[in-house]
Amino acid sequence: MKSKSGILIALAATMAFSSQAQWLTQSILIKPGWTAVYLHVDASYTNLDTLVGNDPSNPITQVWLWQTAPTAQFASSPQVPVVPNSQWAVWGRVGLGMQNTFNALAPNSAYLVYSEAATNYTWRVQGVPAAPQYNWTTSGLNFIGFPTVPRGPPMYDSFMSLSPTLQSLAQIFLYQGGNLGPTNPIQLFTYHTTPVTRGQAVWIRTGTLYNSYFGPFSLELASSGGASFGDSVSTFSFHLLNTCASNVTVTVQLVASEAPPPGQTPIVGAPVVLVQGALNTTTLTYGFSELPVGGTYSWTLAPQGQNGSDVSVVLGMNRYAMSGSPGALFAGILRFTDSFNFTELDMPVTATQSSTAGLWVGNASVTQVANYLKNYLIGSNNTPVLSSNGNYIITSIDTNLGPVVQPYPLRLILHNDGTNVVLLQHVFFGLSPYSNAMVATTQDLLDPNHLASARRITATHLPWSPTNALWQVAGSLGPGGVLTTTVGTAYDDQSSNPFLHAYHPDHDNLDATFQNELAQGYESYGITRQITLNVSPPGNDFNSLTSGAQSLGGYYLETITLSGLGGATRNFYVSGAFALTRISTIPTLNQQ
Repeated sequence: MKSKSGILIALAATMAFSSQAQWLTQSILIKPGWTAVYLHVDASYTNLDTLVGNDPSNPITQVWLWQTAPTAQFASSPQVPVVPNSQWAVWGRVGLGMQNTFNALAPNSAYLVYSEAATNYTWRVQGVPAAPQYNWTTSGLNFIGFPTVPRGPPMYDSFMSLSPTLQSLAQIFLYQGGNLGPTNPIQLFTYHTTPVTRGQAVWIRTGTLYNSYFGPFSLELASSGGASFGDSVSTFSFHLLNTCASNVTVTVQLVASEAPPPGQTPIVGAPVVLVQGALNTTTLTYGFSELPVGGTYSWTLAPQGQNGSDVSVVLGMNRYAMSGSPGALFAGILRFTDSFNFTELDMPVTATQSSTAGLWVGNASVTQVANYLKNYLIGSNNTPVLSSNGNYIITSIDTNLGPVVQPYPLRLILHNDGTNVVLLQHVFFGLSPYSNAMVATTQDLLDPNHLASARRITATHLPWSPTNALWQVAGSLGPGGVLTTTVGTAYDDQSSNPFLHAYHPDHDNLDATFQNELAQGYESYGITRQITLNVSPPGNDFNSLTSGAQSLGGYYLETITLSGLGGATRNFYVSGAFALTRISTIPTLNQQ
């Protein structure tokens, strides 16, 4: 029966390789003749013809990939690589006359390689570090490798002492180099003097025991690509599990990526990773610890099966601290080790610099309105003093902002194409006739067969127009940016001017005969709204620092200018706070 242990993820042996990756070189000692190899990196970005066949200094002539049987298997002894054999896939150099059945190195796989050199050779395989995944069968032998530390690895007796059942049942067979035969592979008996070498594959027989021990701890991930934040993901979570009966401290360190191979995406730097901390019950925010390159963070896990043996970890990406053009790749390696110094697990972590392109929707909450209170000169008899023209003498006008009784919401709709930002009165979001998601200024551009799933979003406080006119916004949509735009409403705009009412004789902008239109200022006023959005930097808490790609907020200010008779104007001021959420990353705004 085939099962999984270690990391609970599914990786296909012939998975498509992504160029958005970080890089690590695994060094493997290849002896003359046959050597068993276990890969912890994914080198499928290239093929064996290029990696080995085109390298005249590489003495490897054959590579055999062990493939776990899709159904129950039974192998009473280590398998010899022969063709045809459904358990083996083979690659050989040109000229050997072999029919190659695979041509790329997948991670978490065991290989037999043949070297024609007379001395040892160090095979350096550059690839993407792969989070471990193990297929364990209880019906026969397993051809497997352990993710031990590369320097000073433990001996087999020490390593397996944390799993007494495995230690008592395991029969291990090792390849020694040279030709295959009765003593190659050979059964291991010197457990106390033989190291568990990283990158070495061995055959293990345990009878019907299902083994889940590959080190003192394991990772449980929901994603086969490790911590991949892309250009918009804020957080990534996984579990750390203790797999032994003792306390174990697990430490993670952020390691910089190597330079990528030719033709792969350049890496501009390491991502800024945050580890979520405890909840502050007063502010309801989470603390955090930054994990710089070379920095570490640790967890102590209780013995297996006890409370605290399974720890949930949440990582975040602080995009505010990452400088680079949109699309720039940040990559690194999260390296996990244990307090026994037995295991080293490498998990890739990547993020691309996001832009603020797309559709942003939110609200401004008006919480303050400027006063317009006149202060008059008061005489000795405690009455206002009149001027020579008979008017009260004004000493000052109070225009300070004051709180409102109840906040007033204003819908905000912004679209950013990556360069230009516009404010909209309404927008449509749905499927195009080609079944692609689209953002449009009119419903006519959407697929009429899928209008039920489309959405119209409207800001009713902004003036409507038949063409859904856009207001250009100046400034940068991002932390610290200041956005400004001007929205005008003509005094005679019957569709949007709030001073007009088509069916009220005092507010229809017509004279007493209902024949002639009145000038501005008689019954209605021109309205000019100067809207300013001051985007705030993030707060110093986990959620604020990791939400930059999807949410923005800050200070809202609006100056409302009413224009009346003879061009006379009066300004009114309101302010508050605003919050925006990006609901689509589509940079194109389709217009009729």
